[in-house]
Amino acid sequence: MALIERSQVGEFCWSELCSADWAAGKSFYTQLFDWQSVDQPIGEGCYYTMLQKHGVDIAAMYEMMPEQQAAKIPSHWLGYIAVDNVDELAERATALGAEIIAGPHDVPEAGRMVMLHEPGGAHFALWQAGAHTGTQRELEANVPYWYELASQNSAKSEAFYCNLLGWQADHQAMENMDYVVFSHQGKPVAGMLEMTDEWQGLPPHWMLYFAVLDCDKLAEKATSLGGEVCVPPTDIPQVGRFAVITDPQGAVFSIMASAMDEITS
Repeated sequence: MALIERSQVGEFCWSELCSADWAAGKSFYTQLFDWQSVDQPIGEGCYYTMLQKHGVDIAAMYEMMPEQQAAKIPSHWLGYIAVDNVDELAERATALGAEIIAGPHDVPEAGRMVMLHEPGGAHFALWQAGAHTGTQRELEANVPYWYELASQNSAKSEAFYCNLLGWQADHQAMENMDYVVFSHQGKPVAGMLEMTDEWQGLPPHWMLYFAVLDCDKLAEKATSLGGEVCVPPTDIPQVGRFAVITDPQGAVFSIMASAMDEITS
């Protein structure tokens, strides 16, 4: 069991699903990943659900607001990056061209957050931990593993995140493309690739990868639960085997059987 004592500043620390159908989404993910769920009331008939592995929080979900559904916002996963001071970083982000979508505001007893729309078009959030530091497991099956930015202007995105968070960017030639690995204090924390014509119609976005032991088996299980495999299980030399999946409510995520890290059950 790889428990983390606290989320490290400058790294993704939390993943949150905004679902068009909270009950159906909860059923899909808990069955797919063998998670448990704890529903926390946040209003009349509304819940913020902690998704857990062996009783430890690893992600969360909630039902999309009616006005979001009316605006035809698709179900989506949102990634949070740990920071020391949300207000200071929010101010810096706007100076670098980002737009604040929500916050900064306190989440009672848990921490403080802000949701941002960065200059390249992707959404993400910053988290200043209080009582809740975020995901408490790593390098285990069925927990968040990697975050990857699909950008329409990778140079602009690189400058934004490096200036905002102090990330370093390492460009690597991979599968006929330039892949950027972002690091913080020497530790790889995220990746980035440039969107090509093949991505036409898709907006820039952060993709969440969950670590799995068997990519093919999980992709097949996702299909049996009503999900759709958008990219079938595919090998990336020296990296691992991955697949891209759309859940029954339309949220997109990826799974990865890593060849780089030892993933435990």
